[in-house]
Amino acid sequence: MAFYHGVKTRQIETSVSTPVTAGSGIAFVVGTAPVHTVSGKTNVPILGNNYSEAVAALGYSDDWEKYSLCEVMYSHYKLYGVSPVIFVNVLDPTKHKKTVAAADLELTEGKVYLPFEAIKSSVVVKAKTGTGEAYTIETDYDLFYDGGKLVLEVLDGGTIPEAATKLNIAYDEVDPSMVTDAEIIGGFNVETKETTGFELIDKVFPLFSIVPDIILCPGWSHKAEVAAIMSSKAQNINGIFEGKALIDVDTSSTKHYADAPVWKKANNINAKTQILCFPMCKLGEKIFHMSTQVAGLMTKVDIENGDSPCESPSNKLLQINSTVLADGTEVALDLQQANFLNSNGIVTALNFIGGFVLWGNETACFPASTDVKDYFICVSRMFGWVSNSVILTYWSKIDNKLNRRLIDSIIDSLNIWLNGLTSEEKLLGGRVEFRDEENSTTALMSGKATFHIYMTPPSPAKELEFILEYDANYVAAALKA
Repeated sequence: MAFYHGVKTRQIETSVSTPVTAGSGIAFVVGTAPVHTVSGKTNVPILGNNYSEAVAALGYSDDWEKYSLCEVMYSHYKLYGVSPVIFVNVLDPTKHKKTVAAADLELTEGKVYLPFEAIKSSVVVKAKTGTGEAYTIETDYDLFYDGGKLVLEVLDGGTIPEAATKLNIAYDEVDPSMVTDAEIIGGFNVETKETTGFELIDKVFPLFSIVPDIILCPGWSHKAEVAAIMSSKAQNINGIFEGKALIDVDTSSTKHYADAPVWKKANNINAKTQILCFPMCKLGEKIFHMSTQVAGLMTKVDIENGDSPCESPSNKLLQINSTVLADGTEVALDLQQANFLNSNGIVTALNFIGGFVLWGNETACFPASTDVKDYFICVSRMFGWVSNSVILTYWSKIDNKLNRRLIDSIIDSLNIWLNGLTSEEKLLGGRVEFRDEENSTTALMSGKATFHIYMTPPSPAKELEFILEYDANYVAAALKA
């Protein structure tokens, strides 16, 4: 030991770890966006913390049938005021496009209005009938997206004659209908080494240190294969985290509420990781997939509960004024009909007392599974949230010395955290134990320690019963002297 004469100090790690709580209600959405209008990216996770940020990165259009990500932008940011959202656009303007043949188009006050789908970089402008050399952008004319159109504006000082009444214009335009289910599902291309579609969910945590726990795909989730992939991803994010996949019943084919359970069974929607929604919903002239609104509401309720999913989103106000089918036909469900859907593991919207609310506490595994840990949405999400939080907190302990100090520090810090959740009424109770029967000598020798967490999230108060009885004793008490 080196010679030392004097006073010195040293610090050691705190024996009780401060818990790292996982985020709750963070949506991961795969779909299409008008990225051609903003030179946006394809098959890259985009973190949007607010509306303007998302629009700047992905573009925006009210045509949600073509651009499904815009529906989530509008609902999350404008209607529910919640964030963040991770978007993945699969629309590729270099691939999903078609060519529009050159044609003479009218100049009106120095402008030509092209379709919103027109790709700015592909526009070729010539004189009437396509004669002569092509005009030059930013010298002879400019192009910009405005009011749902690509506007061509003639510039002063350019070579386009002032007397010109028509311009010959050719361009390519994006075609969102060319996007396939396989491109939404995505995968890993061995040749290009590129990851696409839903496979990109595993890139979110490495990129942003965020665990998305709500998976959305409005416009595609009603397809059996897409729904199955969404469920699989929700169960195994980065190989260790878990979340919930929000699925829509196909209301273009399933038009009556009583047929929704038949559709559910036929499409194999029966997992605890799935929340199934019927029908669609409407606010003003805008039609939403129910899953989109449910996602926004779930996030809002989570935020109100300290970023935890301890409370059910059921019987909380949705931002809608009617429920509809895909063709816009209004569907008005009464209480019995809504409860029938709930009894088959389907959530819906109910306008009964106080406006339209989400109605239903059950995941898609109900009624096949009656394990409260799996079929109650809020209870199941709490188990996932606690699991994700434990992983985030104790990952730094991996490969430390497995000794009694490490074991006790984990037990103490976890019990303190669980007691805190109990005092906040996010749990009815919780504790962690290091049990001998679960930790054999050989397991400990091989570096494996098992901690047993007991926890009880509160169930939703789904049924309140009041018993009324006539008590004749009050007659005598009130009327006899």
